[in-house]
Amino acid sequence: MKEKIYSLIEQSMQQANEEELHVLEQLLEGYLEKIEGKGTYIGRLLQMERKAADASCEILMPVTDLSNNSIGIVHGGITATLLDSAMGSAAYTVTPENYALVTSNLNIHYIAPGKGEHLTVKAHVIHKGSKTIIVEGEVLRDDGKKVAHATGTFFLLKKSKTKSS
Repeated sequence: MKEKIYSLIEQSMQQANEEELHVLEQLLEGYLEKIEGKGTYIGRLLQMERKAADASCEILMPVTDLSNNSIGIVHGGITATLLDSAMGSAAYTVTPENYALVTSNLNIHYIAPGKGEHLTVKAHVIHKGSKTIIVEGEVLRDDGKKVAHATGTFFLLKKSKTKSS
């Protein structure tokens, strides 16, 4: 497998222009940060910087060629991923011990193109029930324009106890 990976990297470097090499660099740095325990693959690949506390979360993500679609704006799926990540992190701050969360609903209204130097996602819990947590989020460009607005429902799951042998 290592030979195939070396071959893919070598081929990529030979065929890439400067912009493509920058994307490859971002991918490899993100991968290394993940295996060093600095976050998840998606969070590190997209260079998300997260601050979560007190029923809220803020994520800053640079806009790069990796996050953009073919017309040069942030891909809607990346915007959705940012919202789901920030909203889930906000919900997690109020999640009881021994519980996990899964997204059960995510409703997004796209308002303006994602562009500029970075996007900021702000999310806050608007309801905490015994089985669900409801969160609201928004994505802002660096010029302050709102890119998207979302609400999400997160279902609480009791973590199962592991059996000892």
